[in-house]
Amino acid sequence: METPVYTQIENLKVTVFQAYLFWENIEKNLINLALRLSMGVREKTDLIVLPEMFNSGFSMNAAALAEEMNGPTMQWMHKMSNLYNCVIAGSLIIKEDGKYYNRLIWMEPDGKHQHYDKHHLFGLGEEDENFSAGKEQLIVELKGWKIRLAICYDLRFPVWLRNKNEEYDILLLIASWPDKRSSHWRALIPARAIENQSYVIGVNRVGHDGNQIYHSGHSMCIDPYGSTVYYKPEDEDLYTFSINYEELVKIRRQFPFLKDADKFVIQ
Repeated sequence: METPVYTQIENLKVTVFQAYLFWENIEKNLINLALRLSMGVREKTDLIVLPEMFNSGFSMNAAALAEEMNGPTMQWMHKMSNLYNCVIAGSLIIKEDGKYYNRLIWMEPDGKHQHYDKHHLFGLGEEDENFSAGKEQLIVELKGWKIRLAICYDLRFPVWLRNKNEEYDILLLIASWPDKRSSHWRALIPARAIENQSYVIGVNRVGHDGNQIYHSGHSMCIDPYGSTVYYKPEDEDLYTFSINYEELVKIRRQFPFLKDADKFVIQ
């Protein structure tokens, strides 16, 4: 493997919103999230990250809650992205060609957007019976940073998330991860950061959902060495932090483990 050539890249400011969500109430969630952002975003940020299914909660009621790609939540995301002049990322239920997807939207201020459809559907919660799985991986770019997008259950599958040839610098994972398995979340995020030599940003929700499943947050950012940049359990939180590209380069040069990784192809 050729040694990557690094260029000077600015630090990235990331705002994570570990939010309480109102069950299956899109209008109320969008109003509340906009209000909380207006009160909580106090400095320039490059990226605002919302949890999985931020407009409805993690519901299997796809037919009732799904929107088209030009629907009100997409319009809201464009409005918020333009207002704060940053990218906004989060997932919602999208209906397309007669199928339903748990779709992570990467919305830019000018309205341009990309999306990632959740690949690993949570069979224990019957997500696989109500949604169609995405087939494609997605890496986006922001200020020179390469960012891999993923959703919740994907975290358990390291082959799907493997950082081949340093193709990404950040693994961005949004979730609706229940408290009863929070120890798994807290173990797997640092593991993904260390094994992929990337930052991992995991953004979860808080509170009970309509099925009385409790979510305790534990949103975090872990650096490529496994050290904690940001961590917040239990409470709703809107917080901005900065991550350093030079630190990423330093760790990869000091410990060039990725070059020794096994070669494989996902079928």
